Amino acid sequence: MDLDWRHLSAEEREREYSPSSCIGGNYQPYIRAYAELSAAARRAHPPVTIRYGSAERQTLDLFLPDGVARPPVLVFFHGGYWQELSKQESAFAAPGCLAHGIAYAAVDYTLAPAATLSGIVEECRAAVASLGRFDRLVVAGSSAGAHLAAMVALAADQRVRGAVLVSGIYDLEPLTGTSINDALGLDPASAARNSPLRQSLEGFPPSLVCWGENETDQFKRQSGAFTQALREGGANCTAFECAGRNHFDVILDLADSGTELGRRALTLVQSTAPFSS
Repeated sequence: MDLDWRHLSAEEREREYSPSSCIGGNYQPYIRAYAELSAAARRAHPPVTIRYGSAERQTLDLFLPDGVARPPVLVFFHGGYWQELSKQESAFAAPGCLAHGIAYAAVDYTLAPAATLSGIVEECRAAVASLGRFDRLVVAGSSAGAHLAAMVALAADQRVRGAVLVSGIYDLEPLTGTSINDALGLDPASAARNSPLRQSLEGFPPSLVCWGENETDQFKRQSGAFTQALREGGANCTAFECAGRNHFDVILDLADSGTELGRRALTLVQSTAPFSS
């Protein structure tokens, strides 16, 4: 599928890659919902903090289910165009995972412009490597977090057994020339190097690719193009649109097994069998 963005004017491209343009511009109520639900999750289920590097943000919070010796782990990378948010707003899906015997990791990483995008990708890979005692990992993320989850899944770590990619961006070239790139400083080479859609997808794990009904055309095209590339590369990929959801609230479905995203994600994580000893 052709992303077909080069025909857009600068103003159109700015709008298409600004997800809040579909909701009137104010996404702060959704950020508050992430934070409130995550704070409640932390109060009910205090996590263990794991440091995977020496920098301030190089930590993850691990929520562990009671009485499960070798649980699968859903590893979550937050969105925010690599420039906003943190693990503090990323624990909202932990209670649902724990209720099904699944561990949950909320990953923090250094934000741009303090880190390059290549550096952020390496941090996320290091975060997953720090979970070395677990052999059933499913990576997940929303928006920029879906990009990071995809980049981690490309790294040929056999412990990564699946990916849940929600409203992601998989070809970064359209961001060059937009205000989003002011903090990222991407040039054509670094954009290509950090674009999952431009990489070999051989061996990519089983994945879910989804997006909200109320998203820009370009974000929908990004998901469609990556779905097509995954399938052409031989990956098992299920793609679907979440009715009535937008770029910001669709990820909340991950916390609810009664939704299509929540149900499919739970099935994917539970389908990961332990490696034989």
